[in-house]
Amino acid sequence: MSPSSVFPGLCRGEAPREPSENLKNSKENVTLTIDYKEKDEDIEQHSSEENLITCNVHQGLHYTDLSYTPPNHEEPAPDQSQIVTIIIGQDGGKSFHCGECGKHFKHRSTLNAHRKIHIEEKVFSCPKCGKCFTNKSNLVRHERSHTGEKPFSCSECGKCFIQQSNLVIHQRIHTGAKPYSCSECGKCFKSKAELVAHQRKHKGEKPYSCSECGKYYGTKTILKEHQRIHTGQKPFSCSVCGNCFKCKSSLTQHMRTHTGEKRFACSVCSKCFSNKPGLVIHERSHTGEKPYSCSECGKGFTNKSDLVKHIRYHTGEKPYPCSECGKSFVTKTKLKDHQRIHTGQKPFSCSVCGNCFKCKSILTQHMRTHTGERRFACSVCSKCFSNKPGLVIHERSHTGEKPYSCSECRKGFTNKSDLVKHLRYHTGEKPYPCLECGKSFVTKTKLKDHQRIHTGEKPYSCSVCGKCFTEKSYLARHEEIHIDRSNVILKQEGQTVLLQVL
Repeated sequence: MSPSSVFPGLCRGEAPREPSENLKNSKENVTLTIDYKEKDEDIEQHSSEENLITCNVHQGLHYTDLSYTPPNHEEPAPDQSQIVTIIIGQDGGKSFHCGECGKHFKHRSTLNAHRKIHIEEKVFSCPKCGKCFTNKSNLVRHERSHTGEKPFSCSECGKCFIQQSNLVIHQRIHTGAKPYSCSECGKCFKSKAELVAHQRKHKGEKPYSCSECGKYYGTKTILKEHQRIHTGQKPFSCSVCGNCFKCKSSLTQHMRTHTGEKRFACSVCSKCFSNKPGLVIHERSHTGEKPYSCSECGKGFTNKSDLVKHIRYHTGEKPYPCSECGKSFVTKTKLKDHQRIHTGQKPFSCSVCGNCFKCKSILTQHMRTHTGERRFACSVCSKCFSNKPGLVIHERSHTGEKPYSCSECRKGFTNKSDLVKHLRYHTGEKPYPCLECGKSFVTKTKLKDHQRIHTGEKPYSCSVCGKCFTEKSYLARHEEIHIDRSNVILKQEGQTVLLQVL
């Protein structure tokens, strides 16, 4: 097929007419490619496989001008970025095709701007920061980041945006539209960028690496947030309390602690959460799902952060040191709880009796003394406890296990706190002084018992005669006088047997 049959009058210097009806109705596309070729035979290229007619025309040549003299054939051919393809479809519509990357554009001007990416031509520079751009519109949008101008506002909530495309994506939050779906799992997204980032999870693709530590990430945004760990930068600050955060999402979640907003409700128990990840983790308490397991001991966890903390108990890693005394801790929460010993701060108060506590977990356990709730039962004797650590320590009385031993005298203990108290008898340490008389004691319990001498309080009373005592041990000794002496105590094979004589 000759070019004159495609564009009648092209060789006679006439302006090109619209493609004929026959051409419009045909399945063929016409491609005009700017290329440096000398021979006219190039015009006759025909691709039967793609149903394309390709006309290679010299750069600078117009449809009406075939008197153009091509460059000498010995000159090097242009790179692929200079090749422009015009495709005329079945409906007569044109699209412009980049020879370098294959992208299609509706307008030649858009293609021209795009080609600058390949030739690295960035002629528009920002007067503020010097950043360069391939077209003016991108520069204008960038300059708004300096001026703070956000000309596109949402009619629904009033939120403003730098560019219209961001507004369009935002409006889908209100409409619920998610036009981009994953072909792998069917999950839908409100923007193409979110879909692309999601698809990388299926592929395991992490194209963005940290130059500092070499860690890889699926998106550029997450990489930037990670890099702030190295720089210490926290650009997002809370307008209420001044706390700073390295990423905007963390600030958004934090702000809900001030507003009390909890948008995410559990479908099983209706408990509400300020963020979706919190809800997802909570829901696993209903399903019993524990997707994160320890490779060392096999213990399962509902979330990754709990697994990371747990592994530190195996490795002995304690990355959070106290600046006051140098003691280190496994988690940041444990460090904060510890620091309150130095500050004396007790921010968690009981709504029933007003007692204050330095950490929330102790308050939770304390509240059970008021409610009488004892959720943890011993499988051997059915004795119930208000907290799990109490049950674990109790169970050792059945097994005889004493994992904590004194390095001085080798005496064993079922729990660490008893060992700590015992060691004070060796060191002579008495950290609990009486404010009334100055006398010091090894344990807090001993101090409380002593203080009743000053207050006159006797909380322990005998159920037989009503006599009261300052200490529980005194009451126990007293109650022995009421024991029926007709009871005979025998010892057989290490067991104590009580025989009552009737």
